[in-house]
Amino acid sequence: MGGTDVYGTHGTHAVVPIRKGAIMFAEELRRFPDVFQSPTPASLTLNPALSSPEERSRAVDDVLKTLQARGLVDGWRGELYPVAPSFHAPPLLSLERAAAVHFGIKAYGVHLNGYVRLPGSGALELWVATRSRLKPTWPGRLDHMVAGGQPQGLSCAANIEKECWEEAGVPAELARTAVPVGAVSYAARQAAGVKRDVLFCYDLELPLDFVPQPQDDEVEGFERWPLERVAEGVAGGERFKDNCNLVIIDFLLRHGYLGPDTPGYLELLTGLRSGDCS
Repeated sequence: MGGTDVYGTHGTHAVVPIRKGAIMFAEELRRFPDVFQSPTPASLTLNPALSSPEERSRAVDDVLKTLQARGLVDGWRGELYPVAPSFHAPPLLSLERAAAVHFGIKAYGVHLNGYVRLPGSGALELWVATRSRLKPTWPGRLDHMVAGGQPQGLSCAANIEKECWEEAGVPAELARTAVPVGAVSYAARQAAGVKRDVLFCYDLELPLDFVPQPQDDEVEGFERWPLERVAEGVAGGERFKDNCNLVIIDFLLRHGYLGPDTPGYLELLTGLRSGDCS
């Protein structure tokens, strides 16, 4: 990303990227020198004395709980994200999900497009969720049928099955027919830091008579939309949760709704993996 970004590993020590929008948070971390040190003015690193993933995780968690009590870490989830250079690499530590954006770490999620194929024409329609207006993030916006962060200690397949039931009432035997179809990636600057995500994409063809039913309080309801309406909603840029746009565009490309003669086709293909996809 250029500038004063510092991200990666020095030996076994995770390095935190510092940006102008996160300077205040970085200064707060400097108040804990037993955990965070400053090898250069533009970076923080974990104390080398924290020599194992377990020690680092405990130390960082203690700091984050202190900052959360002071209102500096919002939306505490109680879910741990692994901090690692790539998805299958051993984690250097585990970090509370709500703090991921503050540190600019790469996080992972699963996003599923649930669709039906109409008899006769073969046209596809997507199930679209409306997020609860009580959610702290993107309240009332449109979403996939199923999506969720990828927590530590759970396979993507098991996570899809869990999220399918919790968010849409999809029974396990049907959820297991979801097909992994790739991934999209991005980096987005936010007030708290940099959100760096890799989203594993799944397609799930559903029976015509299946109607999703939310089992938790994250979704208000579902509607089934023709692809043309979905594409218009994405192009409008106002209705869908931002990262859902990418996964839907990927679906539209793969299923031929958008083709090489569509203006911007190659730019769309390139942009879907604009972040570090590793």
